[in-house]
Amino acid sequence: MNKKTNDTREKILTTAEQLIYQNGIHAMGMDLLVKTSGVARKSIYRHFANKEDVASAALCERDERWMEWFRTESDKGKTPQERILNMFSVLNSWFESDGFRGCAFINTAGEVGDPDDPVRQIAKMHKQKLLDYALELSGQLNHEHPEILARQLLILLEGAITMAYVMGDSSAADNAREMAKLMLERTSSDN
Repeated sequence: MNKKTNDTREKILTTAEQLIYQNGIHAMGMDLLVKTSGVARKSIYRHFANKEDVASAALCERDERWMEWFRTESDKGKTPQERILNMFSVLNSWFESDGFRGCAFINTAGEVGDPDDPVRQIAKMHKQKLLDYALELSGQLNHEHPEILARQLLILLEGAITMAYVMGDSSAADNAREMAKLMLERTSSDN
């Protein structure tokens, strides 16, 4: 692919991701994508077979970028405990950012009923990556059951995201962080 082709594809994906995050997959029609991106319909179809392909590719790009950001920021802690607690501080900064609209993967997964739909599969992959990261950090602790701790952390992360978006609870990440801190303190006192 040449640079112009890559630039056009990136422009399509960036615009699609913004439209999906703001309004959902069903609201992102091809007409709106053409109008908002400034890319001709014919050019879009040169890169993607249909709207579903555009949406899937945009969500995959978001997954890669979001996970890289989340891990990089969380990993600034010196110890596994600090990195685990940083996850909630990172969420807090996201919640306070302009345009926060909750989790794009949960939002879009809720739009499709079929569990085998590519959008649902991408959402599942994203959540699995988040669980894998929590497991990686939990495994660095002297914890008897790091898998259980990782799943509990994922529930706290997802709960905080939901409360921040649905309830407008600006303290959701802080509350979840305090719960995680208690779990980690219990873990270290059990050993």
